[in-house]
Amino acid sequence: MNSKGLSGGIYKPLSPEGIDTIHNASMTILEKTGIAYETGLDATVDMLADAGATVDREMKRIRFPRDLIRKQIAKAPSQVILYARDGENDLELTEDKVHLGTGGAAVKILDLDTGEPRSSTLRDLYDLGRLVDRLDHIHFFLRPCIPTDIPEADYDVNMFYACLKATGKHVMSGVNDEAGLHRIIDMAALLAGGKAQLQAKPFISIITSFAISPLKLCTQSTRIMQECNRQGIPVALSAAPMSGSTSPMTMAGTLAQLHAEQLAGITICQLTHPGAPLLYGGIPGMANMATMGYLGGGVECGMMNAAIHQMAAHINVPNYNSAGLTDAKLPDAQAGWEKAMTILLGAMGGSNYMHHSAGMLESMLTVAPEQYVIDDEIIGMACRVLKGIEVDAEHLALDVINTVGPSGNFMMSPHTMKYMRSEYFQGNGVTDSKSRHQWEQGGSMDTRERGKAIARKILEAPESPHIPEDIDLTIREKHNILL
Repeated sequence: MNSKGLSGGIYKPLSPEGIDTIHNASMTILEKTGIAYETGLDATVDMLADAGATVDREMKRIRFPRDLIRKQIAKAPSQVILYARDGENDLELTEDKVHLGTGGAAVKILDLDTGEPRSSTLRDLYDLGRLVDRLDHIHFFLRPCIPTDIPEADYDVNMFYACLKATGKHVMSGVNDEAGLHRIIDMAALLAGGKAQLQAKPFISIITSFAISPLKLCTQSTRIMQECNRQGIPVALSAAPMSGSTSPMTMAGTLAQLHAEQLAGITICQLTHPGAPLLYGGIPGMANMATMGYLGGGVECGMMNAAIHQMAAHINVPNYNSAGLTDAKLPDAQAGWEKAMTILLGAMGGSNYMHHSAGMLESMLTVAPEQYVIDDEIIGMACRVLKGIEVDAEHLALDVINTVGPSGNFMMSPHTMKYMRSEYFQGNGVTDSKSRHQWEQGGSMDTRERGKAIARKILEAPESPHIPEDIDLTIREKHNILL
């Protein structure tokens, strides 16, 4: 089943009136409360002041007139295409077209052999990319874990190198600084055949966590965001407030604050470079009020993230958000229900680019190879829902029903043979549908063990690097590649 770019928009947690109310509230926040900023953003602040924003330099506060916001968000593209080097997994982000993939910055991985958590490495990142490259329903590869075994100075280029070598799907990640960004663009341009070719069909994109919720610009991330704008590299404007901690306890209040942060970020991007490709990057979350940690598996996360697509669509900008998180510590039943709920709600909501949708455990602290296999199945099922039920003469099968007649059966009907593999979801094998006897003969494996077996099979196959040898050599001559 081709599950990329199916249309959602069939679940709408916000009414049209609710959308308008939140949007107007966000405009009021920007006009009245404003956005604070850190030191080191003088050029950005001057740009905003020249455009008509009111700047209190003593308080480090920027207030945005409504007309300024309206004018700038109208310049943002309504469609962003994130390309894939394999030619098969381009992502057309627009309207209610749905795509789901990996995400996160986990620092632990459940070892495939021992099942125990350990620090994630550069090799783990590469292997997870190889795994995702072979899982059909995971549409893109956003760096899911932090290589803890390499120096920080070599992090950015090695992280992108590992991802680009592992998969031909679109690659997204954050970067540490502008120097690292330029090294990544240089490497990607070598693979693209030149910088112009990369800008024409960008197969990399950058997460820029420009907003420190509530309502404050991060200097380093804002600078990276603006440099991506200038270089023609798509950006996701990541902002992730937690209700009850860094945003109001209520969902409506969290959405209003987050929408204000996004409007401010889009305004900065479009002033920096009109028409710059970007994704509205709202990731509303919840604080665990007992521990003050992140609460990733709540059903309300699915509801708010579906609402984020509605808010992005209201200003005609494609969105990036979150689904598939869980507070479970290993691939178990809790992980299953928490992931399935938020993935299905996000997909039915029509979100364009949902990261975190595969592999994540323990509120984004941990990943597990087998969890990617399991989540590939969940994503595939959610996308099957979006396909709906086809109703036409062929699918109604009146002639077939008449031919088989009363008391007959359809087992050997040519119509059955024709549709048995296309009408219903065909998974990757992690779902067990055998009889108990067959299951016992196969070793009585549970879902996690079946996921491990599939992951091992993929990772034990011969490697097929996505970086040609001659380009690989050139990259290694220019950069300190550690993989």
